[in-house]
Amino acid sequence: MAKIVYSMLTSLDGYIAGPDGDIGLPVPETELHQHFNDIMRQTSVVLAGRRMYEMMRFWDSPDRETGATEVERDFAHAWRETPKIVFSTTLRQVGHNAKLNSDAETTVRSLKSQTDGLIILGGADLAASLARAGLVDEYRLYMHPVVLGGGKPYFQSGLSLTLKPLGAKSLAQGVTLMRYAPAG
Repeated sequence: MAKIVYSMLTSLDGYIAGPDGDIGLPVPETELHQHFNDIMRQTSVVLAGRRMYEMMRFWDSPDRETGATEVERDFAHAWRETPKIVFSTTLRQVGHNAKLNSDAETTVRSLKSQTDGLIILGGADLAASLARAGLVDEYRLYMHPVVLGGGKPYFQSGLSLTLKPLGAKSLAQGVTLMRYAPAG
């Protein structure tokens, strides 16, 4: 059975994007980027909402595998090779190695029981929906030493969870990885 992990970069005050919708968080440099590359290579499937998928489509371009830095090329390759399911009612098509779906809970419940390994979940709205259905196994907050002062929160407003700590780890660029699982 797969493990579903909601994983996002956040500010210290808990936002994944600033008040204007701009990410507002520092771009991962080589060492931190390599951490995310390693996670992507371990991932069986990526689950994404529309906004998260549209942001990550940057990595779909085959040009990403021939340009930029080695660590970026490596991530682009891992991203393109990893199957993705995009949950949206407004998108009409998705890119390379991605499938479009509109029924998150049913699809993810089935996927979780039929897949082995790590399923990475990105996007606060999709994560909240799956958390309410009891489908998120772990929360990974990659906290940057930056305060955004508002914006899109990691945890959706109105979502109430009791979590137990799984550990913390210091990473490059002053980022702290904080891991939690649902309690009980």
